[in-house]
Amino acid sequence: MTPSELAFRTAVAAAEQAGVEIRELEEIPDLERVFHLYYDIWHPDPLNAPVSVEMMRAFSHTGNYVTGAYDGDLLVGASVAFRAAPPAERLHSHVTGAVKKGAGFALKLHQRAWALAAGFHQVTWTFDPLLRRNAYFNLAKLGAMPYEYLYDFYGAMPDEVNAGDESDRVLVCWRLYDPHVAEAAAGRPYRPEVPADAEPGLIDEQGRPVVRRTTSQVVLVQLPEDIEAIRRADPGLAKAWRQALREVLAGLMDGESALVKGFARGGYVVERP
Repeated sequence: MTPSELAFRTAVAAAEQAGVEIRELEEIPDLERVFHLYYDIWHPDPLNAPVSVEMMRAFSHTGNYVTGAYDGDLLVGASVAFRAAPPAERLHSHVTGAVKKGAGFALKLHQRAWALAAGFHQVTWTFDPLLRRNAYFNLAKLGAMPYEYLYDFYGAMPDEVNAGDESDRVLVCWRLYDPHVAEAAAGRPYRPEVPADAEPGLIDEQGRPVVRRTTSQVVLVQLPEDIEAIRRADPGLAKAWRQALREVLAGLMDGESALVKGFARGGYVVERP
């Protein structure tokens, strides 16, 4: 069995467990449903939607990745990705959203299988590094790894999730052939080893970020439990978390060429060179 065939089998199992069917989409009515689903998830500025119906139509028509997760006739998740440089090597996943438990995981596993069948070695995407649940999903559930910190990447995003904050992102790479990625796809989340001498560089102390100086080779960077709730309740505190994460995580990744090795103990495990 080829890697792509095994990946499709794993993806089908994840879809069945979630109670969804993954379908590739190209017809305008289906793409309109995706547009409205994304609106219901993020409530974006109407002039700045995550992706337009016309763009999805263009992506689908030119052999890119546009899929939906269906619970019967109800669309409960969707993913849009496009081919990126270097040619024939990387797929970039622009947006994935779901409203049913397990649908997002099923979509990503289908995306992995589709990418392998198309000859890609890796899939990349961005996410807000302050979102703990997304960090766990991307690094542990999927086995992707951050490799670049991007400051205010999308500019102002006046939607219900991001409003009032700067749009910092980390760019992650999902190396599709890595053994730990296949293990994660099979339902065994990736958990990096944390040595006994690892030290915290950022901790959550009664809801507030506290930066600590450390010289240890492995640094733990803790995240707030729910930054979206903090944004709504205390925008000033949310900004303090953003600045603290920039100081510690971006400082390690950019300033010291440190590598994020995974997610554990409520945050990132980062190893200095």
